[in-house]
Amino acid sequence: MTNPRVRKIADRIQVIVAEMLERRIKDPRLGFVTITDVRVTGDSQQASVFYTVLGAEDELASTAAALESAKGVIRSEVAKQLGMRIVPSLTFIPDALPENARALDEVLARAKQQDEEVAARRVEAYAGEPDPYKKPRVAEDELDDEDDDLDDLDGGDDRA
Repeated sequence: MTNPRVRKIADRIQVIVAEMLERRIKDPRLGFVTITDVRVTGDSQQASVFYTVLGAEDELASTAAALESAKGVIRSEVAKQLGMRIVPSLTFIPDALPENARALDEVLARAKQQDEEVAARRVEAYAGEPDPYKKPRVAEDELDDEDDDLDDLDGGDDRA
């Protein structure tokens, strides 16, 4: 849907359908429905209306039946409000977004659990030396010279 006109039509259809389901469609089979997206073909002949239903599988099935029975009323209202010569036919499709999100949440929870198990088995010992920073090497004879220089500053007396 790169055409801005088609995108505007799709957005308007989404608003009209949502308002119709909220205010005018009084079917008891209709559950708590959210219109998630509308996709219109480039020639504006067909519109796919994606929806989600809050609840279990039986509520999804009853809502699908209610939407199919109300399709004509909804399409006539879309035609009236859009004012187009050719009104797109509506197809209601249950959105797979909640199932995908649920599956993704399960995968993330499993990964977090595995990370915690790996962290519990890990031994907190680092590879290498305790002080990983390199220091300049000092030769043995330079250490002796430094001690002598310090002694000279004290007065040169090595007695204790």
